[in-house]
Amino acid sequence: MATLEVRQIVKSFGQAPVLRGISLDIASGQFVGLLGPSGCGKTTLLRIIAGLESVQSGAVLIDGRDVTAVAPEERDIAMMFQSYALLPHLSVRENVRFPLRMRRRGSRAAQLARATAALDTVKLAHLAERMPAQLSGGQQQRVALARAIVSDPKLLLLDEPLSNLDARLREEMQVELIDLHRRLGLTTVFVTHDQEEALSLSDRVVLINAGRIEQTGTPREIYSDPKTPFASDFIGSANLVAVDIERVPGGSVARLCAAAVLPVGETAPSGTATLVLRQEDLLLARAQSAPPPPGTLRAVVETRIYLGARVRYVLRVGEIRLKALAAPNELFEVGDALDVTVAPGRSRLIEA
Repeated sequence: MATLEVRQIVKSFGQAPVLRGISLDIASGQFVGLLGPSGCGKTTLLRIIAGLESVQSGAVLIDGRDVTAVAPEERDIAMMFQSYALLPHLSVRENVRFPLRMRRRGSRAAQLARATAALDTVKLAHLAERMPAQLSGGQQQRVALARAIVSDPKLLLLDEPLSNLDARLREEMQVELIDLHRRLGLTTVFVTHDQEEALSLSDRVVLINAGRIEQTGTPREIYSDPKTPFASDFIGSANLVAVDIERVPGGSVARLCAAAVLPVGETAPSGTATLVLRQEDLLLARAQSAPPPPGTLRAVVETRIYLGARVRYVLRVGEIRLKALAAPNELFEVGDALDVTVAPGRSRLIEA
């Protein structure tokens, strides 16, 4: 296990800036997810930590040692690539042994024993003599993971570790990675563009946008308390509505449009703001009266998308649209009039 410090990393490709002064501290044993859209710089940052990309300015420190100019093989790290990069002409055991051979660590017998132990850790020792082509995608991923941990690295780097798996295997491997991290305690940094993956695996999520850190925190913090419109939209695909905050007797309301207002408490500042409404926090019921009661939005169903465990509705409220996720207990039809309320304490305001 090791600490990792990234200090004011700046990186461009040609005239295009990729990282704009990234700084990050990762404690020993943490499982940290670098999350963001394609092109935001997260993979470049991972490759800089690994020593596979140079920097224009800034520093990378592992356990307090500046490794910015140190070769990748001398950093005592392991990296698992998105493609797995297994050698097709070597058996599973020999693929896992390969890093030990290259670094000449121990005798052949000792290397084979460590390779077998690493395969046992990922529950694949029984397939040690097979060739990569004889394995499923999930099994190949576990072999790549065993190869990454066989040398007992200080730091484990994972580049989109689950992107090549189907939905069922991805769910299984999420559990496997959490269990493996719990048993080994390796300081781990992984890159993903999948918010569910980042939230389910990470001790801490680092959200990156256009080469800068947008927000960092525990999965619960970054989901429940987004600090910017980008964080609100990227984590959970919330409804973002530009509103005017107005003072009324007893508090303040957010005016979404001419005929739609929601209470936002006594401390909301006057002026314009962005109202953040998570889809799952909108509570739907058939319209019962006209006009709707205070604190309720009158909506019309425009679209219904059945997702199995949930149903997504696209709702028209005046001149704005809102998306809502609901349990399929009662299915509303296109054209139905609904009363929409917000779960208590679940609306968020981001000041303009």
